[in-house]
Amino acid sequence: MIDKTGRKLSGKEIIMKANGRIQNVFLEFELFVLHLVGCVPLHCFRRFFYRLAGMKIGRGSAIHMGARFYDPKNIIIGEDSIVGERAVLDGRDKLLIGNHVDIASEVMIYNSEHDVQSEDFPAVNSPVVIEDYVFIGPRAIILPGVKIGKGAVIGAGAVVTKDVDSMNIAGGVPAKLISERKVDNLHYKLGRASWFR
Repeated sequence: MIDKTGRKLSGKEIIMKANGRIQNVFLEFELFVLHLVGCVPLHCFRRFFYRLAGMKIGRGSAIHMGARFYDPKNIIIGEDSIVGERAVLDGRDKLLIGNHVDIASEVMIYNSEHDVQSEDFPAVNSPVVIEDYVFIGPRAIILPGVKIGKGAVIGAGAVVTKDVDSMNIAGGVPAKLISERKVDNLHYKLGRASWFR
């Protein structure tokens, strides 16, 4: 047997590839089920199944309808955080979302990408960290390896390719510093999420 590059595989490599393929099929099925769960308009129902899939979701946090996931077991969400409708949360590496984080609708957070400079085009994973009190505007994209500091704001539609320091406001493609938050002591709570979203 040969692989997709034409290299002959040993018996051990064949077994490892078959095992990996079976695991991927189960993961894809789990993600499909979570997609269906994401269409049910009850937060407690969705949270139950997301936690069952291995996601850690803090007290008072909510994920609105239509969210998509890649390997949820690596996703950790703190307390009192809200993830908007149709967000994409990538768990192929660690995704850490802090407390009181507001992630708007259709935000995409990725921690896996392809190495476009490699002949083999392999996947490269790198964790994403979003600290407390961050606001990420609608349709922003956060790319692998990015850390967004406490209290930072990411503008709508921004593509974040590099770290954003605490209390900075960043926007654009690629995201750049626009301004800074002029608040000394963040201590707000986001409150409850809408019931049927």
